[in-house]
Amino acid sequence: MQVWGITHRGAVRSQNQDAYAAQQLEDGRVIALVCDGMGGARAGNVASTMAVELFMKEFLSRAEGARPEERMQRAASLANHEIFQRSIRDEDCTGMGTTLVAALAGEQEAVILNEGDSRAYHINQNGIVRITRDHSLVEDLVERGELTPEQARTHPHKNLITRALGAEPVLMADCFRKEMAPGDYLLLCSDGLSNVVGEQEMLYEVIHGGEAETCCQRLLDIALNRGAPDNVTAVLVCR
Repeated sequence: MQVWGITHRGAVRSQNQDAYAAQQLEDGRVIALVCDGMGGARAGNVASTMAVELFMKEFLSRAEGARPEERMQRAASLANHEIFQRSIRDEDCTGMGTTLVAALAGEQEAVILNEGDSRAYHINQNGIVRITRDHSLVEDLVERGELTPEQARTHPHKNLITRALGAEPVLMADCFRKEMAPGDYLLLCSDGLSNVVGEQEMLYEVIHGGEAETCCQRLLDIALNRGAPDNVTAVLVCR
């Protein structure tokens, strides 16, 4: 297993409120997550940074016994609790929250956890599949047949999310499992990438665009060349 990541404030925003972490574990598996903060000029950065640091600390401190889903849910729940409490105690952080998409990827399968609209994609020679479901207004409209996926990409309310880490005292994250085979990839990203770079473009860059270790930079470059109105973060895991 190999992993690479990149984050950038984009071409418009003055501050990067995205955060990520990626680490190979002693058993060869990879743990990675991407968070996209919200809640004001300072608080969004606080929420995403707290989420990444607290999730990783809790996840890495409990290596024995727990099933992967339980281990990830516990780490995310701890982060959720601390961010929620900080938003209550600190006036500067009122209303803050963050998306979270995390993956624990091994030789046989990956376990993915998500809250909000940061995404996980499974990519191989056969194509690209979005694993996660956005917790967003436009995703709900697409599911009800009121919008097409193409309309959702340009909808004026596409950034309105319905769930976020730290927004409620109890976490309601979704969990997925995906089989992994040699040559498979996982791409985790914030909406600063997925709103600007299409899925077929992601597929091309991962499979045909060049070396895997430069893929995240290439995806970032595409976003920047298109004006990158939001922060951009991508993490690529290779089986």
